[in-house]
Amino acid sequence: MEGFRGQERELLQAAQARGEDPVSAHGFELETAKPAAPPSNPAVGAAGAALDLLNRLLMRLSMLAMIATSLVLTYSVVTRYLFRSATDWQDEVAVFMLVGATFICAAWVQGARGHIGIEALSSILPPSVNRVRLFLVDLFSLLFCAFFSWKSWTLFHEALNEGQTTSSTLGSPLWIPYSLMAFGMTLLTLQILLQIAAQLTQRKTAP
Repeated sequence: MEGFRGQERELLQAAQARGEDPVSAHGFELETAKPAAPPSNPAVGAAGAALDLLNRLLMRLSMLAMIATSLVLTYSVVTRYLFRSATDWQDEVAVFMLVGATFICAAWVQGARGHIGIEALSSILPPSVNRVRLFLVDLFSLLFCAFFSWKSWTLFHEALNEGQTTSSTLGSPLWIPYSLMAFGMTLLTLQILLQIAAQLTQRKTAP
């Protein structure tokens, strides 16, 4: 145990010597996220700015959806335990809003590099190798999200054409959550694509 503590102190001292602000998380000293440099390519910058504006709007809508979800679930608890009136539409509506808020905010979180990631190697690898690692992570994330988006749109298409609904008394159309999931994953894919494009077109600045 003392050996692990010694390594932790060494990592902390190394980060402080580099002038970094370490953040402790489960024994690893992580660096705080730094804002990305503006894209050098004007087209990539304009597309990124437009997507950022859309993401901010969707983020605010998701905040309202979260508030509405809490109100719906509170109403469900009150009516069930005080008035003995059990219904199932509240849970379904809450799930739909949570699905929408989760997926359509994913691109905004990615734009801020806020998704959970393991950064244990960032302080060990050389800067050049670390840049390649980050690029490969973005590339594989882009491929996964693109596949996820395609499958989500196929589910949306099937649910819309076949008239699929939930099994509850409300009988909500399933194309609603599928469309939110597909739309959100498509935005996330575009966000990662723009970030990769910004990396590839970024001009190197003198140190």
